[in-house]
Amino acid sequence: MEAFWAYERALMTDDVAELDRLFAPGPATLRGDAEGLLVGHDAIAAFRAVRGGAPARRIVATHVRTIDDDHALVVAVTEPERGGRGQQTQLWVRGAAGWQVVAAHVSGPTPALDRRVWRVVGDPLVPATASGPLDGLRVAVKDLVAVAGHRIGAGNPAWLAGAGPEAAHAPVVAALLAAGADVAGIARTDELAWSLAGTNVHTGTPPNPRAPHRISGGSSSGPASAVSLGHADIGLATDTGGSIRVPAAYQGLAGHRPTHGAVSAQGVLPLAPSFDTVGWLTRDPGLLAAVGDVLLPADTADLAPEPDLVHDAGLTALAAPEVAQAVGSWAAARGVRRLDGPLGPVEEWRAAFSTLQGWEAVREHGEWAAAHAADLGPDVRARFERAARTTSAEADRARAVVASARALLREVLGDRVLVLPAAPTTAPRLGADLAPVREATLALTCVAGVAGLPAVTLPLTAADGLPCGVSLVGPAGSDRALLALATRLAATARTGT
Repeated sequence: MEAFWAYERALMTDDVAELDRLFAPGPATLRGDAEGLLVGHDAIAAFRAVRGGAPARRIVATHVRTIDDDHALVVAVTEPERGGRGQQTQLWVRGAAGWQVVAAHVSGPTPALDRRVWRVVGDPLVPATASGPLDGLRVAVKDLVAVAGHRIGAGNPAWLAGAGPEAAHAPVVAALLAAGADVAGIARTDELAWSLAGTNVHTGTPPNPRAPHRISGGSSSGPASAVSLGHADIGLATDTGGSIRVPAAYQGLAGHRPTHGAVSAQGVLPLAPSFDTVGWLTRDPGLLAAVGDVLLPADTADLAPEPDLVHDAGLTALAAPEVAQAVGSWAAARGVRRLDGPLGPVEEWRAAFSTLQGWEAVREHGEWAAAHAADLGPDVRARFERAARTTSAEADRARAVVASARALLREVLGDRVLVLPAAPTTAPRLGADLAPVREATLALTCVAGVAGLPAVTLPLTAADGLPCGVSLVGPAGSDRALLALATRLAATARTGT
């Protein structure tokens, strides 16, 4: 009990060194909570280093069960300062270093609403307007998309404060309601959708249940986490630079970024109209295609039932080894062929994409961002400030590079499907430096963006057990056929054929 109370004191003072000492070293030590299980002392220590301390609480009861002279189970009832009751269960072992925890589980009061995931939620928030193929399914709407009677918050409290209620549903919302789906609620986004991380400084990082204590991926972090947690079946989202593909990869979801312009963006707050698309995430590729049947127009391009699948070695090489291996194994099992030569100057395309995206973001929101600089998180504020210095000549050069890349990519790929990593890494840990990850990610995701092509992301698992994703980029206007192909490929993965 002396060791138990020493642990409790260290927890309340955020004495990370003492907490590390009281948790047993080695790869088998366990710590679990509502967000998932951490395995190994190093993983637990990394989580504590960036947590910023545990919520204040008091111990109201302890129960000790002696297993033998060197093992004891302690169950404590906790009372957080903010109210409610929680529990923690610890298995203690006595060794040469004294008593240490080898396994722990922590539970707190169940929140009525996880505000990291949702801005507003109902039961449902908006019921279906008709019966259809999506009967009974729940939709998490990204907080950029108009829901009648509700404001668009755009991931920023100052924006929300200045917004009025929307007069009508965005057409995509109306279509889902007419197909039988309910709107469960309005889910969080990164500020003005200008991020790939999901780490909103105002509302927190939505949890990633498939990769505990790692980032969720943005800017469609709220809809993605709602789907991953089982709070919703469909995440209605947007993808400008990868905001569907990245959270899908990080959380083991399926996602679709449509051909540019294929799905109406009316009633959706823009970021960079040259690249903005409205898409969706689901836990199952079959449902991904079913949503496509509701939202997508008829295909305007042919895609063979068994099209040529190709990959670019340079793009795959941008991924971390564990992701490249997972994508490579998936590709090899499906006969994906290597392109004869490099796809093109991807780094030049990435730079042009970033420049033009920033130029358009300033045209859309620069005046507001300048007036509310103090209300923006540091990362997004820095992006606006940097983009505001872009000259018209620089934007014109970037626009020319994007146009050239679009023509080249559509010619080189033709009616083939490009296979590439959806994101270059598994989800980074909370608190990690995300700048290098962002640049590497954009180098992969800009390919579909500059070309205006549809991209379906399917979930894979890396060697370390964390989720990652593979993206299939198809011809412009082949969305329905590409979704059907992805569904078949996902089914072969499940059956092992």
